[in-house]
Amino acid sequence: MKLLDLTLAAPADNLACDEVLLDRCEDRAEEETLRFWEPHDYFVVVGYANKLATEVNVPACETRGIPVLRRCSGGGTVLQGPGCLNYALILSITDKGPTRNIRAANQFVMERNCAAIGNLLSRGRRRQEAHHSKAESRKQKAEISVRGHTDLAIEGLKFSGNSQRRRRHFLLFHGTFLLDFDIALVEELLSSPSRPPDYRRNRSHKDFLTNLPLPAASVKAALARAWNVTGQLVDFSRDQIEALAREKYAQRAWSLRF
Repeated sequence: MKLLDLTLAAPADNLACDEVLLDRCEDRAEEETLRFWEPHDYFVVVGYANKLATEVNVPACETRGIPVLRRCSGGGTVLQGPGCLNYALILSITDKGPTRNIRAANQFVMERNCAAIGNLLSRGRRRQEAHHSKAESRKQKAEISVRGHTDLAIEGLKFSGNSQRRRRHFLLFHGTFLLDFDIALVEELLSSPSRPPDYRRNRSHKDFLTNLPLPAASVKAALARAWNVTGQLVDFSRDQIEALAREKYAQRAWSLRF
């Protein structure tokens, strides 16, 4: 697997990059890829089939000048911004392997990510406790778990949501880790989700979400080890990313399609 640690300037470019990486592997049978990116500005991203007016507080976003975009994968609506660490996996699909269908791929990726972050927390527990508040230290001691189908949580508080898109030979599995994020802003800009997981139990965003008390560099390193990264990805087209962003992700017709 190759690594691409690349944050592009525009939100539309970052969304387009994940799809271009998927297309690249699908069209050319390239090596599997792990990408990281960390947004500099706030923007909302709705899942492919989400109804924007249902999931987003549109007037609040307009007042703050926060754009709303749509991604190519399913899942719920999220707020992106400083303090988020995003990753994308491009994985090959095999008929009898762990990526053979949506459910199996969800389980495969989530269990590996859960183990990677859990091991990271365990190794750094004593060192981290010396520098964090009691509440954060408690999170260090707590076990993380896969909740719903594609969430990671600490003591029932979600810190990572994920989704996938499948092609014939490869799939895109991507998600976000909340590390130092303004959760109060989520409460202001997003409506209650139309399809919440059972473990949410009707909690508000501020009572349901939490930050993972780890630095981005440590999370990146843990995931790179877990997914057996062997080198850097250097052969990809920025022109293709910019074209897809311009023609699709930056278009209001795409964002407002549902």
